[in-house]
Amino acid sequence: MRLLYNIILLILAVPGLLYFLLKMLITGKYRDSFLQKLGLRQARVLDNIGPGPRLWMHAVSVGEVNAASPIVAELKKIRPDFRVIFSTSTETGQELARKTVAGVDAFIYFPLDILPVVARMLDLARPDIFAFVETELWPNFLSGSRRRRIKVVMVNGRISLRSFKKYRRTSFFWRRILQSVDRAAMITDLDADRIVQMGMPPKAVEALGNSKYDALGAATSPALHREAMRLFHAGPEEKFFVAGSTHPGEEKIIVSVYKKLLKHDPEFGLILVPRDVGRAAEIIELLRQSGLTGPVTFSQIKSGARSKVLKVVVVDVIGELFKVYSLATIAYCGGSLVPRGGHNLLEAAAWGKVVFYGPFMDDFHREAALLEEAGAGIRITGEDELLEGILKLLQDQAELNRRGENGKSVVLANMGAAKRHAHVILSQLN
Repeated sequence: MRLLYNIILLILAVPGLLYFLLKMLITGKYRDSFLQKLGLRQARVLDNIGPGPRLWMHAVSVGEVNAASPIVAELKKIRPDFRVIFSTSTETGQELARKTVAGVDAFIYFPLDILPVVARMLDLARPDIFAFVETELWPNFLSGSRRRRIKVVMVNGRISLRSFKKYRRTSFFWRRILQSVDRAAMITDLDADRIVQMGMPPKAVEALGNSKYDALGAATSPALHREAMRLFHAGPEEKFFVAGSTHPGEEKIIVSVYKKLLKHDPEFGLILVPRDVGRAAEIIELLRQSGLTGPVTFSQIKSGARSKVLKVVVVDVIGELFKVYSLATIAYCGGSLVPRGGHNLLEAAAWGKVVFYGPFMDDFHREAALLEEAGAGIRITGEDELLEGILKLLQDQAELNRRGENGKSVVLANMGAAKRHAHVILSQLN
C-alpha cells in the first residue's frame, strides 16, 4: 500500500511542483516556504539548537497553531530544558506561530511527504518526540519517524465527521499508518472512538479536552480590547454585528440580515471577516451591490487611507478575528449555514459574546452543545431565524449580558487541557 501511495504521490507531485514553481516566478509567493518544504534552507536553523531533549511540534495552519501554543507553554513550564522545533504547513500559520508561540528554538516549514525530503528533514531535526496537532497523518513521515525510533504523539486530536467517513472507507490503509503513532490524545470521547475505529489500539487513546480553551481564556484582556477599539476607531458605546470565518453563500445572508437590522437601529456597524481573506474584494463588491455605502477594508483603515470607520468593514488581514470579536454586540460564526462543519465559536464566547451559527457544526459539535446549554450559543436554520434571534436579544440588554457571561464561564471552566496534553508528550520521553 505504501508503494502504491508513493507512486500516486509521484504522479501528483510533478504537476504540483510545476504549479508552485510558476507561482513563485510570476508572483513571488511561496518562494521561501516552498524551498523549505523541499528540505532546503533549514540546516543552519536546526544546527543552532542547543543540547537537551528535542520535541518537533507540528501545527498545519492558524487554528492548529492556536491549539499548540498553550501546550508548548505548559511543556516548557514543566521541562525548561526541552528544545522545541515548531513547524507549520502554511505561511499564515508560520506568521502567527512566530508571533504567538513562546519558547521555540527553531521555526520551520513541514516537509512535503516525499521520501528523500522527509529523510533529510528527520536527520537534520533529530527529534526525540514528534507531536502533531489534530489529524496530520503523512505516511512517509510517520514511517520514517518509526524507523528512527522517534516517539509520535497526536495531541488535541480531532476527527471531523467528513474526515471520518473518508478514513473509514480506506481504513485498511490507515490501520497500518497508525502503527507508527504511539499515543493519541484526543479532544472528545467521540474523537477517541473514531480513531479507534480507524485502527488505533484503544489502550493508546484517551480524551483530554481542547487546548484551545486554554489559549482563548488566557488571551482575552482589556488591553487587547482597547487595541481593537483603537484600530477600528470605535467608541465604547458603538454596536457591531461581527460575522467571522464566513464562506461563499453566507455573506449574502449576513448582509440581508444587517440591512434589516439597520431599520431597527441605524447606528449598528457590520464587520465581516471571511475565512479566506483573499475574497475581500468580492465581498466589498457584494456590499456595494446591496446598496450599503462606503464599505472599507481593514487594510485601508490601518494604513490611514480612511481615518474613520464608515460602519461597514471587511477584514482582509489574517489573524485579526479573535481581536475583532471583542467589539461584537452580536456575533455569528461562519462555515455553519453552508456545509463546511463550522468554525471555532469559542473565540467569540471567550469575550462574553452570544454566538449565532447555522446547522452545520459537525467539527465543533461539543463546543456548540456546551454553549447552547449555557444559553450563549444559538443555532439557527437561515436568515429569518437569525434576524429574529438578534432582535429578540437586543430588546433585553441584561439578558444578552447574562448569556454572554455564561458562555465565557464555559470557556474558563474547560481550561486545563493544554497541561494534560503536555504530560502525554512528556510521558513518551525515555
